[in-house]
Parts: sequence; structure tokens; C-alpha cells
Amino acid sequence: QVQFVESGGGLVQPGGSLKLSCTASGFTFSAYTITWYRQPPGKEREFVAGLTVPSQITNYRDSVKGRFTISRDNAKNTAYLQMNTLKPEDTAVYSCSARVGAVRYYGQGTQVTVSS
Repeated sequence: QVQFVESGGGLVQPGGSLKLSCTASGFTFSAYTITWYRQPPGKEREFVAGLTVPSQITNYRDSVKGRFTISRDNAKNTAYLQMNTLKPEDTAVYSCSARVGAVRYYGQGTQVTVSS
């Protein structure tokens, strides 16, 4: 069964950095576009970044462009989200996702809190 396990979240001061990891299982990781989403407190889930296959094209929500970088290591079935210059408005639960067949799967997520 498709599963994702995210890690790397935590409490960081504004301007700091974090690197999130997402390890997948239950499907052929290298064959699917991986997407990071986040859900800020009291708000709906929103798109953060995506990395397509096989073109390896990246796309980002406007508010994180130039600060966040999505990448993947297919040999490790793992995707990453490098987050720099973090802002309080980046506070959210971050989860990774893939659409496998007709179903979009999400991980449980990892909490990122940006606060002084």
C-alpha cells in the first residue's frame, strides 16, 4: 500500500532553514510526480512545490519561490524540501503526496513552526 513518512520539521526562528524528507513505499517512486503540500493552522491544505517525471520540471507557489527547493533521490525513494529564509507565515503541517492511479495519497505530515 502507498505510504509516505515525512520528517525534519520543528521549531525555527524567522530567517532560519529546515530540510524536510519524505520516504515513500508501496509504489514505483521514480515513476511518479511528487508534490509537497502544507496546511497552515485554521486554513485549507495548499500546494507548495512539485517535481515532475520524467521531465524533472519543478514548480512552486509564488510565496516560496527563491526560498524553497524540491528535490528527490529515486535510489532512496525519498523526496526533499529545502526551506530557507523561513517566515512566520510558513508555519504549517507539511506533507508529501503523489497521485497513483486514480487516487492522490498524502503522508501524515511534519509540523514546521517559524517563531521567535
